[in-house]
Amino acid sequence: MIITYRQDDGTEEKFSTDDLSAKEAAAVEDVMDGTPWRAIEDQLRGQSPTAMRAVLWVLRRRTDPKLEFEAFDVPGWKRRLHARIDRAEIDDVLSNMVSDALAASSDAGIDAMLPHLRKLAENSADVDAALDALGKGHLAAGQEA
Repeated sequence: MIITYRQDDGTEEKFSTDDLSAKEAAAVEDVMDGTPWRAIEDQLRGQSPTAMRAVLWVLRRRTDPKLEFEAFDVPGWKRRLHARIDRAEIDDVLSNMVSDALAASSDAGIDAMLPHLRKLAENSADVDAALDALGKGHLAAGQEA
């Protein structure tokens, strides 16, 4: 999962949750009332301001160890913070969807989910590349079915 923070001057900082240490991930769970990491990832996909703020907070603590979560805020969070999935996560999602599609002998479920997946992807071209890698390149944007 990639968290992007847009600063006041418009520059963006990007952070991957893959770069968090186990202690940092546990600190995020703690400030989110013991929410398990898997549920936090789901909340990040849903653009939860608390989940995105918690990840950004734990990263900021690397340079300011005394920073308290309750004191840490992101004014204008809707325009300054967003979470996106990376290629590995796209591969996981599409692998599961392809398995379901093969069982149902239909690509309709994949096709219906693609606009949402492209919107959630850090790089929407990764969705088409993942489809192609799974033998479903005919579902890629701009391809005829």
